[in-house]
Parts: sequence; C-alpha cells; structure tokens
Amino acid sequence: MSAKIIDGKLIAAKVQEEVRLGVAKMKAEKDYVPGLATVRVGQNPASATYVRMKQKMCEKLGLRSIGRELPETATQEEVMTLVKALNADPEVNGILVQLPLPNHIDEEAVLGSIDIEKDVDGFHPVNIGRLAMKGRDPLFVPCTPAGCMRLLKESGVQISGAEAVIVGRSNIVGLPMAMLLQKANATVTICHSRTRDLVEHVRNADIVVAAIGRTEMITGDMLKPGATVIDVGINQKDDDTRPRGYRLVGDVDFDSAKEVAGAITPVPGGVGPMTIAMLMENTLRAAEIAVNK
Repeated sequence: MSAKIIDGKLIAAKVQEEVRLGVAKMKAEKDYVPGLATVRVGQNPASATYVRMKQKMCEKLGLRSIGRELPETATQEEVMTLVKALNADPEVNGILVQLPLPNHIDEEAVLGSIDIEKDVDGFHPVNIGRLAMKGRDPLFVPCTPAGCMRLLKESGVQISGAEAVIVGRSNIVGLPMAMLLQKANATVTICHSRTRDLVEHVRNADIVVAAIGRTEMITGDMLKPGATVIDVGINQKDDDTRPRGYRLVGDVDFDSAKEVAGAITPVPGGVGPMTIAMLMENTLRAAEIAVNK
C-alpha cells in the first residue's frame, strides 16, 4: 500500500491565501503595505533564481518587494552598510540576505547585523538562541523548518511523543528542525556523516526529515513501516529522457520509500513551495510588529 502524498503545493497555497488576506486587511485598516527587502551579493545563478521567485511571490500576495544587489567584489563594510540602511528604512519590514555570500564576506556578521524584528529568515543569533531554549520563543523561525512543521501539522501527523530522526545538521535546516520538533515534544535524534549506524536510527523513527544533500540516500528498506518522511533535498539526477538531461529528486528514494512510509513529501512539490510561503508569513508578522509599535 502506497503512502499518502503530502502535497506541499496545496498547503503552501493555503498559507499564501492567509498571507494575502492579512496583507489586504493591514492595507485597509492601517494604510500600510508590508515590505520585503532582498539583498544579493554577486552573480550566483541559483541565488538570482531564488530572489526572483521571492519577488514574484511578494507581487502575487500584495507585498512590496525591494531588491538590492551588490557586485561580487563588494566589501564587508559595503554589505553591512546596506543592511544598516535597510534596518533604518520604515518601509522595509523584512530583510533577506540571499546565501551563500562570497567567501570574503563574514556571513555570521552580516546575519547578526540584521535588526531582530526584521530577521524574517530567522537566522539572527538571538532568534536561533530563543529557539534552542526551553520556555523561550523566537520572533521568527527559519523558513524551511517552519514549512516542514506546517506540513506535518496540516497532515495530522502525531508529533508529541514521536521518535523523530533528522538526517543532516545544517544551520539552515537540520539544527533548527531538531529544535522545533523538540519544542513539539518529539524525541529527537540528529544523524550526520559520522553517525555509526544510520540505518538503525532511521528504522526506529516515526518521523524522518532528510536534509543531508545526498541524492536518494534514504531508501525504503531503511524506514519503519508507516513512518512519515519529509524530504528536504533537491538534487539533480541524470535522466536522458528529460529536455535538460536531468530531473530533480530528493534525499529520499521516493519510489521505494512510498511503499513503506505512511506519508511522504514528493520532490519537487513537497517542502520547496513551503519555504517561500513561510517567508511571506514571516514578513507579514514583521509588519504587524512594526505597526503595533
């Protein structure tokens, strides 16, 4: 029996509609439109694509989009000066610095310079610190992990008391995902490249979040029957039948996993659409903080 497919596009559309209505209400009641500023340093093609997607989503939902670009040769001081100016701009509610930054730029310093009330990516050290602490809540949660949690909740997955395994420990997904699941009362294990017996850990999991960046690493025979699988990976796999010569797959071997799992996200169409939707939700929340002041 095949797993239930968790439709990220459908759930993302629900989040988008909630944001669109919230933006329209703010405009009608407060005469204010939330604004998201994107900062891109250099000409990384993938970064350019991601920024365009975010700007289009702003337009779709009625938010203002403020795009700022700096050359690859921009200095640390120039990047920090731009962030400082956006911090001071009352029309900017959220600041998103597109990663990765060029190697000569101190990423931690740049992210730490964003006003915590405009940190819609959720990467400010204070927001991450609050996420890690019991009894504290961050203003904003990193968008991809937040999207994963929304997928689980919308799908009716029992999180409290569940055994959850995160495969991958990145600052962007793995670590904040573990913190969120722990806050939701799951028992969490983080696996990584030094984990001795990955299969044993994964096979015990009621919830598996694959965010390791390795093509189809998690296979069906590794899963506990009925487990919920959230696949965060986006990898290119050679496929001569496709016009581009490849297709997108996740960190999970979907075909084998769907025959064992109880529920699973596809790639594409699972986690991906949720990331931008949650960014829009965070931007609306940042605007609400600003107007309530």
